[in-house]
Amino acid sequence: MKKYIEGETKEQRKLRKRSESNTSSVPTPSINSKRKNYVVCLKHGDKYGPEYVNNLYNMVKRNLTLDYEFVCFTEDTSGINSEITIMPLPQLPVDGWWYKPMFFDTKLGLKGTILFLDLDLIIFENIDKLFTYEITKFLIIRDFNRHIIKNYDKFNSSVFRLDTGTHPQVYTEFVKNANSICRRYPGDQDWIRKQISKDFVYWPEEWIQSYKWEMRGKPKFDRQPRGKRDFEINGDPKIKPNTSIAVFHGDPNPHNCKDPWVIDNWK
Repeated sequence: MKKYIEGETKEQRKLRKRSESNTSSVPTPSINSKRKNYVVCLKHGDKYGPEYVNNLYNMVKRNLTLDYEFVCFTEDTSGINSEITIMPLPQLPVDGWWYKPMFFDTKLGLKGTILFLDLDLIIFENIDKLFTYEITKFLIIRDFNRHIIKNYDKFNSSVFRLDTGTHPQVYTEFVKNANSICRRYPGDQDWIRKQISKDFVYWPEEWIQSYKWEMRGKPKFDRQPRGKRDFEINGDPKIKPNTSIAVFHGDPNPHNCKDPWVIDNWK
């Protein structure tokens, strides 16, 4: 049956019919509308300035169309965009990434679905799928050593998603002996992997890529000291059709990288 809307022109009707046709052919993702979506990040110490939080907020705003609240957990609010919700870090004898187990705390102060994002990454395409994929499951990156070791079975915690209250042992066991755990494990992602041996799903590898290894092909660094290095020769990344996030683990950090693509997208 033809549908007519009063005042609608013939051209507007054509566009509407085309849009309705496209929408009907796309399956609607099953989202639990009763649960709130949060995008969260962590800033501790002075390794990353407030521009990293603000740029992450801007990139999420450009590339996420679902309803969400952006929350930064930090002890230093100076320079952070006033539109960002700030929450305090818990009192733990740890630094930097070792605060990440707190996101598994049942008393975190948030209730819903949490998408954690490291500060040192670039979001350049839509990330709605990070909330609609494998609803209720814990999702995390298969570590980027996957590019040389097939089926590499370790975590990279640059991007993970969980429903609040799930896998609470990651936090409860951590706080029992945080100092010892920090000494025994190379990083938070190794501890999380130890505690979550099942009931998890890896993100599709193409969605979230290592910038230096998978997108830039592991180029040589310049002669600057660690923490300040850039690539010896700047260039363009190879971007796969479904990639939305580039992760900058180790060097270079986005603010040190002079690749034109990085300059255009990290803002």
